[in-house]
Amino acid sequence: MPAVLAATALLLTAGCSSGGGGDGSAGGGGNRSAGTTDAHSSASGRSAEPTPPAKGSVKVLRTVTTGLNTPWGVAPLPDDSSLLVASRDQGTITRVDAKTGKKTELGKVSGVSPAGEGGLLGLALSPDYASDHMIYAYFTSASDNRIVRMLYDPEKPAGEQLGAPDTVFKGIPKGYIHNGGRIAFGPDRMLYAGTGESGDRGLAQDKKSLGGKILRLTPEGDPAPGNPFPDSPVYTYGHRNVQGLAWDPEQRLFASEFGQDTWDELNAIKPGDNYGWPKAEGKSSDPAFHNPIAQWHTDDASPSGIAYAEGSIWMASLKGRRLWRVPLKGTETSAAPQAFLTGTYGRLRTVVSAGGNKLWLTTSNTDGRGNPKSGDDRILELQVR
Repeated sequence: MPAVLAATALLLTAGCSSGGGGDGSAGGGGNRSAGTTDAHSSASGRSAEPTPPAKGSVKVLRTVTTGLNTPWGVAPLPDDSSLLVASRDQGTITRVDAKTGKKTELGKVSGVSPAGEGGLLGLALSPDYASDHMIYAYFTSASDNRIVRMLYDPEKPAGEQLGAPDTVFKGIPKGYIHNGGRIAFGPDRMLYAGTGESGDRGLAQDKKSLGGKILRLTPEGDPAPGNPFPDSPVYTYGHRNVQGLAWDPEQRLFASEFGQDTWDELNAIKPGDNYGWPKAEGKSSDPAFHNPIAQWHTDDASPSGIAYAEGSIWMASLKGRRLWRVPLKGTETSAAPQAFLTGTYGRLRTVVSAGGNKLWLTTSNTDGRGNPKSGDDRILELQVR
């Protein structure tokens, strides 16, 4: 894979431990995180990809809500009127009205066993949510990390709106650190999950292990058709701790990954590829490993959630306490990554498309590694380009 960019564009300050730890994916229908392309005709008949400007901008439009406890996963409801937010440590899901900021607790997810970086993590809505009202959740139990689905009934009283969790997939290694946790339905309507190696580095290179992987599943939890390894949910391997998943308008998958002491990564995901950990951290000269398209010293990133908007990947950073913009041209960067909001809101966990040029962004200052201020944790609405 071509080199990421000129090294001078990314070599910022030297880092210590992160403390938080390409071709496209299979195609299919539309996806709310994918955004839209400009209507310029290409030779293939598909929309040509505009190159985003080298320099972008971020404007904080408002604070949507405050007073959240360890927010992690965020799932916008289909009309974008409300957001479902997971509390890692409390094991609850809360509905936040996107206009008023009013919070309504749906209920507590049974079986969640929070400790360290584990707990109630990623959320995703069923691709058939309009008819089945199912919420998917990735969480740490007493024995493993697993994915469940629950019926959401807003007609019931607050606190009683979640049905019993139905386990869709289990057996993902758990640890005090590196539990992964991001889940998302792709444009192909398959369920993708980013997992961590739970502190056991060797699991990342073991294709029989579920740790240190990106998994691709059917909504029922079976290995998805077309996966690169027969009868396996493993989509890619050699990952340390994947916590960000997003697709561009061409249905190409990108993933963010925590490094150890040297390099955090943004990767373009190609089915079946080996992303190097623990044999490689960041770019490598070994052709066996798929190199990241961008990398950062761990003090400057420690990335969690990512989203696509306005021709760029937007990446929330925990230890780096900033929002990174990564302009794209295909599966490569088109300009040096650009940092916004540095230090302004503290640790940043999840960034989600709010449609068009808007994003929702959550802080993560109540997660035991931040310095909470009055009002933390909060959700911000951003306008970006």
